[in-house]
Amino acid sequence: MSEVKEIFISTDAQETRVGVTENKRLDEYHVERAADPRMVGSIYKGRVTSIVPGIGAAFVDIGLGKNGFLYVADIIEPVAAEDAELDEEGQPAEKKPAPHPRRSRIEEILKVNQEILVQVVKEPFGTKGSRLTTHISLPGRYMVLMVNDARMGISKRIGDAQERARLRGILNKLRFSKEAGLIIRTAGAGKEEKDLARDVKYLSRIYQQSKRISGRAKAPVCVYQEYPVAQRVIRDSFTEDMQRVVVDNKEEFHSLRRFLNDLIPGVKVRLDLYQGEQPLFEKEGLDDQIESLFDKLVQLPSGGSIVIEPTEGMVAIDVNTAKFTGRRNLEETAFQVDKEAAVEVARQLRLRDIGGIVIIDFIDLDIPGHRRELVKVLEDALGKDRAKTNLVSFSEICVAELTRQRMRRSVQTVSHQPCPYCHGKGSIKSVVTVAIEAIRQAKQALKNAQHKTLELLVHPQVAVRLLQEDRPALSALESQSRSKVLVLSDPTLHVEQVKLNISG
Repeated sequence: MSEVKEIFISTDAQETRVGVTENKRLDEYHVERAADPRMVGSIYKGRVTSIVPGIGAAFVDIGLGKNGFLYVADIIEPVAAEDAELDEEGQPAEKKPAPHPRRSRIEEILKVNQEILVQVVKEPFGTKGSRLTTHISLPGRYMVLMVNDARMGISKRIGDAQERARLRGILNKLRFSKEAGLIIRTAGAGKEEKDLARDVKYLSRIYQQSKRISGRAKAPVCVYQEYPVAQRVIRDSFTEDMQRVVVDNKEEFHSLRRFLNDLIPGVKVRLDLYQGEQPLFEKEGLDDQIESLFDKLVQLPSGGSIVIEPTEGMVAIDVNTAKFTGRRNLEETAFQVDKEAAVEVARQLRLRDIGGIVIIDFIDLDIPGHRRELVKVLEDALGKDRAKTNLVSFSEICVAELTRQRMRRSVQTVSHQPCPYCHGKGSIKSVVTVAIEAIRQAKQALKNAQHKTLELLVHPQVAVRLLQEDRPALSALESQSRSKVLVLSDPTLHVEQVKLNISG
């Protein structure tokens, strides 16, 4: 049975949501709010505001309020090398650049008030500004154009030697500028010269336009803004086996049609305008799948499960057999669950756009061959991810450590905010705990007071606990202090809140 691949786009005044599906199962999910600026991938002519030699970085005003930061490693130009083996973002693939005679210092390269052309590679996180680079790249459907970097490269994911040789020959014919390099993306494998040349023509137009704006504009100014999320996903995810693209907004429909004609002129794409009464994502069963992205527990087909726990420094993922017991033995059961989990973990990383350090605790496997096969399954599943992933280690106790490129905020951070009650702890105090603390506070308040009336305002559930199970403790406190303790229920209070009023 062949896979049915589709892209669904839902747009309204507040946000645009994009779902990429295989056989109606969500494989990628992207959301972009109208109020959030499109930063990652955008190019700015900025002005250096300060230099910090201690961390080897400069702060650059790019006109967005919060200064971006530029590390010295993101300024030094790489050594020119023909047919450099590059990844799809223009970075060296495994091979390290030739060493410099000595480590360059940021203060030797940049000066305060200097104007510089930079590209945003990471959105701001918390108090940190956006991360910048001078290694500017413009991605197309099959190609990536690298500004001010003359290297020519082929994606490291194209492994066939014969195909690499064929593409290398085409690359040499496509160079249009001595100062700009080109990379053939993974999607370019098997494509003819005319397809790649069409992409280069499209990218060169963007490059020349950005160059003209940069030449006449004063910093800080945006010289190229990355495409909105719908166009971005189509550019990066659309392939010839994509059955259709469906959009529910007429204005977006016409915008995408113009974009497709510009990106891939002459190629027929089935672009449908959905006008049904039922919301598009609801009709296609995507709303429930999107809602499940915020659950910690993910069920596996066999009955096993994975639990995803984001922490401050990393994301921990635990694999469990759960209800699945298997039919043969514990090793075979664990092996089957682990293989399913490896595929699902890779999918969840893409869907949730999780970045940084990820630790996966698979079920222990005793047979070395099973561990080797599990690593292969995990690597193959991670290979579908356009974000850079690196499987750092896989231990004998089946704990995998990997890193995933973080450029934008994850789906959860876009859609959710920290809980104002638990403040990120993930739990709140129990009713019993709050009742005990309320009694302690009452004792402290009446310690040096007699013949008073103490009003104890608490959540209704805490009030029930105090008036029933803890009534003897309150009676003893009243007798000891010769005061009256009134328990008052206030449904507007949070369960952890306790308010005391003393009178008389």
